[in-house]
Amino acid sequence: MPKMEKTVLQNDSNEAENGTHKPETPEQTQENQSCLDDHSAASRPEVLSVTDLIETVNEISKLSIAHEIVVNQDFHMEDSVLPPNSLEGRIMETMYKAFWDHLKVQLSSTPADFTSALKLLKEVKEILLSLLLPRQNSLRDEIEEALDIDLLKQEAEHGALDVPHLSNYILNLMTLLCAPVRNEAVRKLKSITDPVQLLRGIFHVLGLMKMDMVNYSIQSLRPYLKEHSILYERAKFQELLNKQPNLLDCTIKWLTKTALDLTTPPSSSPDSPSSSSMARSSPNWAVDNPQLPSSTMVLYQGYLNLLLWDLDNKEFPETLLMDRIRLRDMESQLKQLAILTSVLLVARSFSGSALFSSTEFVNKLKHITKALMEGFNSRPEEAMVSVSEQVSQKIHERLKDMGLTALSSEKKASLKGQLQNIAKKENCVRRIIDQRIHLFLKGCLVRGMQESLLDFPVGLILIKGELTKLGWKFFNLMRHNQQVFSPYYDEILKDIIPSAQAQETEVKSI
Repeated sequence: MPKMEKTVLQNDSNEAENGTHKPETPEQTQENQSCLDDHSAASRPEVLSVTDLIETVNEISKLSIAHEIVVNQDFHMEDSVLPPNSLEGRIMETMYKAFWDHLKVQLSSTPADFTSALKLLKEVKEILLSLLLPRQNSLRDEIEEALDIDLLKQEAEHGALDVPHLSNYILNLMTLLCAPVRNEAVRKLKSITDPVQLLRGIFHVLGLMKMDMVNYSIQSLRPYLKEHSILYERAKFQELLNKQPNLLDCTIKWLTKTALDLTTPPSSSPDSPSSSSMARSSPNWAVDNPQLPSSTMVLYQGYLNLLLWDLDNKEFPETLLMDRIRLRDMESQLKQLAILTSVLLVARSFSGSALFSSTEFVNKLKHITKALMEGFNSRPEEAMVSVSEQVSQKIHERLKDMGLTALSSEKKASLKGQLQNIAKKENCVRRIIDQRIHLFLKGCLVRGMQESLLDFPVGLILIKGELTKLGWKFFNLMRHNQQVFSPYYDEILKDIIPSAQAQETEVKSI
């Protein structure tokens, strides 16, 4: 059982590690950092030293990267590009220009000065060696010999350093080592005659090749990381837990409130305890209620509640902070799917099954609706007016093309009105669809994805592809979280739900 010393995570706003590479979605790292800062602001039991802060930030950075690689199949590293008008961008551009201009002056002087060129060749050699696989020993020996920096220095001192020959050798190696996607870039380099421009181009493409190798390594290591990530993430979290107090406070509040909501209807509990008091003791119903939910059902309902989390609520569970952005994105996608399904069901009720038996026509309506919904969050009524106009027009045209009775003016106006009404949160169709989507996701956690897909809800069949894809993401993410943090959840829920009274919920009850 992990040691559960209550701690709150304190963080530094500066980057943990500076480097030229960043994750595909760097805003996630920045947002996670902000979440940690906000989360810790409410309760700071002590001021950590700068060393402790840096160490904590570094540990969080390592944990975040390892977690991202495992849960995000699309994760990859890419070369950082600074905004051209930013101060950092202007500084970097000035520094690079100064270096290449200086190199050009050195190579153009009489006799030529190879000082900067040798430094560049040394770095090029290191990059080339880093691109080799462990088994490529003979090629490694060849590179070591051909780019022997000490020997090249001696040649430079005697004015015998052949930069074009070395550049050509490097280009041939790059052709051999690069991924197919870089073939064209390497081919273009061979047409450059200016030695400075050629070296600059080589250095740029080698940077891309190095990034390709990093991403190849990530893909290759992912199965291994998945196998060991559960214990790794748990161990890293425990290290943070050992250093700082109150780290699980918000997690305790989250699970306690979930259990309370599952058992006591809001209307019958006007004097329910505050979140802070709930975190300190088991609620009263834990003793008296014979129909207590199981700890597993409390956890699954808690996971589902995160998709409805108030963005202004800073008391987000610490065990899920790294996935807060991911869950927020899922919530946004679920909202879009609920609206999309509502549009399709209303449209089908006006046009009949003949039109909607065509996958091509349904996909066309989906494409139109998704495109017009891009501004829904800021202008829902306006967005749905556009949707209603386009969808009703497409249905009208399709009915005429099929030789069926086209929509009358009255029906067309009624269809538009019902579609526009979907913009309201209290719209009955939208509310029902939203409930069914959440029930499906809960079923995915309880019964597993395979069984849930075999019994897919009829009312959601029009979005089966989209919902299945999102369901897998949610299922995999929550199962990973459960595997990593189950010892902590079990310890918390043991105090919330007395094990002697907890009733295991049957899977078939969903």
